[in-house]
Amino acid sequence: MGNCQCPCLLPGKLTLIMSFVNPVNKSICLEQVCESNYQKLFRLIPDLMLFKETALGIAPLHTTLYLEIIERTPYTLTLELSHCFNKNNDDFMAPAVKIRVYLDAHLAEVLSDHARDGVAKVFKDPGLSREIMNYKWRLNYFLQKWLDHCLKQDYSFSTNGFCTEALA
Repeated sequence: MGNCQCPCLLPGKLTLIMSFVNPVNKSICLEQVCESNYQKLFRLIPDLMLFKETALGIAPLHTTLYLEIIERTPYTLTLELSHCFNKNNDDFMAPAVKIRVYLDAHLAEVLSDHARDGVAKVFKDPGLSREIMNYKWRLNYFLQKWLDHCLKQDYSFSTNGFCTEALA
């Protein structure tokens, strides 16, 4: 992980507006954010590796979290984590963050969310490395802050059905 003094990791010292957080060395800080996101994801969902397809996160007086396992390989896990905001069949899922978890490297990287496509769809030119890094930074910094919020709510995950069942 190294000893990077990135302003992105000083809790409570920065504004919550993501556009104002702009570390000088984004590549090092992005790696640290992805390491932090991995740890936070497993604190939020300790049994993550046991779930086969879907799971619900319930916290008293808070919106249900919905977990869907999209793909599982020996070294990675791709999942989508979202809040479920509707009680009917037209469930509104947001932020619908698609995350690739690198099990061997202990990293969790955002691939896309409900409002932003994946890097490959947004940037057709791989030579736009600065723009790609900025885009990845915003996605992963958002996940870091969202996981912090979810961890404060004391969610408990189980495989008890779908979003509508938990909210009914």
